[in-house]
Amino acid sequence: MKAKEIQELIDFISNSGLAEVKIETDEFKLSIKKNSEVPAAKNVENHYSQAAPAPSPEPAPKKDAPESNENSGPPLLEVKSPMIGTFYRSPNPDSDFFVNIGDTIQKGQTVCIIEAMKLFNEVESEISGKIVKVLVDDASPVEYDQPLFLVEAQN
Repeated sequence: MKAKEIQELIDFISNSGLAEVKIETDEFKLSIKKNSEVPAAKNVENHYSQAAPAPSPEPAPKKDAPESNENSGPPLLEVKSPMIGTFYRSPNPDSDFFVNIGDTIQKGQTVCIIEAMKLFNEVESEISGKIVKVLVDDASPVEYDQPLFLVEAQN
């Protein structure tokens, strides 16, 4: 089974109501679980050895209610993961994070990297604004459409 076929299968399962799929042939065994609580094994050294990240579909941030209605400021928007993978805040261990809390970001600016099947995909912001909160720890597994950042929208 080729990497593209596996990714298509993962996308299909993500969009279906299935929680788990197991496929077994003479050549391989494949088990995919949706929303598993088991953390993915990570090899940070391997993550940073790749040169250029592959292009990825742009995330679709959606307007959501703020986590708390204590402040009457502008609504907070979410930058969400466009795929299942491992979230990285910097391009390599020696570099600064792409964005930090309080940073102003522009539409199209790279905010993180998602590693999926040994491919490193830059995630670009669909909105301009100020980073209010980082919702995911560096080198953590993320799910499709999982919120990564809360952004205070800029008019």
